[in-house]
Amino acid sequence: MDEDRRTPPPRTADERATLTAMLQFQRDTLEMKCAGLTVEQLKRRAIAPSGLSLVGLVRHAAEVERGWFRNVVNGERSRSPWTPPGSTEWADFDVDDLDEAGVAEAFAVWRDECARARAVVAAADSLDDRGHLGEEVYSLRYVLAHMIEEYARHNGHADLLRERIDGLTGE
Repeated sequence: MDEDRRTPPPRTADERATLTAMLQFQRDTLEMKCAGLTVEQLKRRAIAPSGLSLVGLVRHAAEVERGWFRNVVNGERSRSPWTPPGSTEWADFDVDDLDEAGVAEAFAVWRDECARARAVVAAADSLDDRGHLGEEVYSLRYVLAHMIEEYARHNGHADLLRERIDGLTGE
């Protein structure tokens, strides 16, 4: 793996700075887990019978970023680039047919969704700002905490996948 270029979250900051820095640290961790691998390695389902792969996790992270920040917090109606029109199925883990361009697209979409999410958070007046998912109401604070949990869980998966691919482990 490339050297660790993540910025550690501040240990003494206000709530917003702490949550956003912790989320960015988790995003950077996923990026680090994928660094230096080939397209085939990124697509590899390394732990049978699971369909998880590193590029599948990246696509899933893009979907979760888009769903929570753009759709829930910002009230958009953005659709997945990977779900066929008319379908309600999430296709983020369907990576078998991806070529180099498809893998590059996955990372580009994910990075774009992370940037959009950062912009949504920066534009919010307060962590108490609210968004909706159907009838459910969520504060921005909840969404940030949920996203940290989402990445932390999947970064554990990414660590296992990476170890299986080339033996590398780490934070």
